[in-house]
Amino acid sequence: MSNPLYASSETSPLCYRVCDMPLRLRPREAVERQGIENVSDAILLAILLRTGSRGVNVMDLAERMLVKHGSLTALSRIPVQELSSDKALKGLGRVKAQMIKAALDLARRMAEETRDERGGFVRTPEDVAGMMRELARGLDHERFWVLNLDTRNRLKGHPHEISRGILDSSLVHPREVFKPAIQGGCAAIVLVHNHPSGDPTPSAEDIRLTRQLIQAGQVVGIKVLDHMILGRRTPDQFRDFLSLRESGTVEFGD
Repeated sequence: MSNPLYASSETSPLCYRVCDMPLRLRPREAVERQGIENVSDAILLAILLRTGSRGVNVMDLAERMLVKHGSLTALSRIPVQELSSDKALKGLGRVKAQMIKAALDLARRMAEETRDERGGFVRTPEDVAGMMRELARGLDHERFWVLNLDTRNRLKGHPHEISRGILDSSLVHPREVFKPAIQGGCAAIVLVHNHPSGDPTPSAEDIRLTRQLIQAGQVVGIKVLDHMILGRRTPDQFRDFLSLRESGTVEFGD
């Protein structure tokens, strides 16, 4: 009598469905042929998932995840419990949801390691974006951070979070912005916040607040070097950030 725990691949309905796919569409074969850095997000998700479920092969499941949530960034925001119980993603389950969330969080942690390996120097807007984009990637609300810098423009400590929610002067008070920099003997700061919409175009409030903080910095003797707004790359938007200094939107002085 056959043992169902050791069903052969020849009789497995799931394996049949995957193996019945055209060779060019099979996840592992696509990675072998194109290189892992060149395949689609759906193929990478399928590699992580390994298997689908009855009636849904692994590529279908991966593609459904991306279609429903729109992007890996959006997917990273979904709690494991919500992801695993989604009836539209039948066959995902808690273990696979944990695997996906773990992979996305590893990407965030790797970005943090890269920041540390670079020594934390802030010389260009790209340096700031490299330090901060993974902190902002999965957020569905605005957050405002301050990077405190020494006289060599090297980051002192971790990014300091000032507020969560809609950005306005009542939430981002100069006292809270400059207090850690004053206590730490910092020479300059960089302001950073995210736009969950993905569009880094500054609002009128962003500009007004930046000018207010520049003036406050002049009073306490700490330079505001820049205000960075983090968004997302799109086919029409190559960069996922905007520097108010670089764009000329606000005058920061020397």
